Amino acid sequence: VQLVESGGGLVQAGGSLRLSCAASGRTFSSYAMGWFRRAPGKEREFVAAINWSGASTLYLDSVKGRFTISRDNAKNTVLLQMNSLMPEDTAVYYCLGTYGSASVWGQGTQVTVSS
Repeated sequence: VQLVESGGGLVQAGGSLRLSCAASGRTFSSYAMGWFRRAPGKEREFVAAINWSGASTLYLDSVKGRFTISRDNAKNTVLLQMNSLMPEDTAVYYCLGTYGSASVWGQGTQVTVSS
């Protein structure tokens, strides 16, 4: 599986963005998927995750109620809908896929939230 993120950009505080992670490969539906982010000068942190079927999700406390992760296994895509964005959400956002001991990262997409 290879992952390519898109959908980042510049948005004002309070705005919304939808990130997309497109996967290649026929085994995508077996992968648990997640979104991480790295803000300037900070370590990469977990944002959200979804299991292979989409039935189970997990979120960073600070994004609960604002971000929604979803997946479409027929389209090999994972989405991160981000609403009520705040300047502290500014970061490079990365998509991660895991299956057993295997993991693969995307190249990242920049999200910048202006105040």
